[in-house]
Amino acid sequence: MPSVGVTTFDGDAPTPVFVSVRPHVRGAGNGDSTENRGPLVMPVSGQLVDRYGRIHNDLRISVTDRCNLRCIYCMPEVGMTFQPLDALLTFDEIVRVARVARELGVTALRLTGGEPLVRRNLPTLVQRLSELGFNDLALTTNAMLLTPLVPSLKDAGLKRINISCDSLKPERFNSIRRRGVLTTVLEAMDVAEAAGLSPLKLNVVILRGQNDDEILDFAAFARETGRIVRFIEFMPLDAQGQWDNSQLVPGKEIFEQVSARWPLQAVDTDSSAPAERFAFVDGQGEIGLISSVTQPFCGTCNRLRLTADGAIRNCLFSDDEHSLRDLMRRGAGDDVIAHALRRAVWEKYPGHAINEPGFLSPSRSMSMIGG
Repeated sequence: MPSVGVTTFDGDAPTPVFVSVRPHVRGAGNGDSTENRGPLVMPVSGQLVDRYGRIHNDLRISVTDRCNLRCIYCMPEVGMTFQPLDALLTFDEIVRVARVARELGVTALRLTGGEPLVRRNLPTLVQRLSELGFNDLALTTNAMLLTPLVPSLKDAGLKRINISCDSLKPERFNSIRRRGVLTTVLEAMDVAEAAGLSPLKLNVVILRGQNDDEILDFAAFARETGRIVRFIEFMPLDAQGQWDNSQLVPGKEIFEQVSARWPLQAVDTDSSAPAERFAFVDGQGEIGLISSVTQPFCGTCNRLRLTADGAIRNCLFSDDEHSLRDLMRRGAGDDVIAHALRRAVWEKYPGHAINEPGFLSPSRSMSMIGG
């Protein structure tokens, strides 16, 4: 697939940033040539595979669309409309979908939101999911409610935690998050790490003119704490619909800035992982870059997402959905749920097309979809 030029800004001078889809190990997902295609007919057995040969073994489950923060790149301060509680999947329904997905080859689960910890009795759900035998069971959280829940989450079988934190400066943290306290998040990191919920990863959305002057501060934080700081490009998934390239800080720019101060080297990793990993050459920790806009990894994407109201989505940036909730509440059997999962994977596009002229942001924002 040829590279696509995207204009970003450094001061007053536009800088072209060329993007490409990271190639799949089987050469899939980068076009429509015969060599890039997977099966010609949707499989009815075996793993969840799409037309481009990408095997899907990672399921992100949103347990709520609600959140106790109002981050500027995600939600407006007022005016959000949330799903009624009876529209959300019950724990029984979530566990059922997870069990069917496990039987189809899904090996990793991540619980997301909104903010997953605002869902009542979440450790109970974690325990039930843990009993299904997934290789990995993780959680992404803003950590405001995390500290008192760490022991019960750990005992329930949670293995890892990703914590979102967009500034190491208290006042700026408050201005970006609009609610919450930085010290609460930093304390939660310590408690989670002490309990063995590691490796602990820190997710940082970098915004031009907001927190891009803290890139080296976060890199230093990674070196001092041993925690993996993952820099995330601002994506067109905000509820306000205000995303544009002028707010975007490309992963390439972040890499160059950090590497100029502390040289970095690539870490060999699973090619399906969203983050490109880089270790500091002197051995003091690592960072990650999630460059979803300027360097899409669509060609190796292995993820499905289950929204809090039970829709299965094959891409963050697509509006194609299949309601598993409606199927289950109409009495559908597991074979019907399995078929819906297969169809969702089979209908996946080769890429998200953010950089194409006709791209339209999804009708649902990140908090409604689940990260």
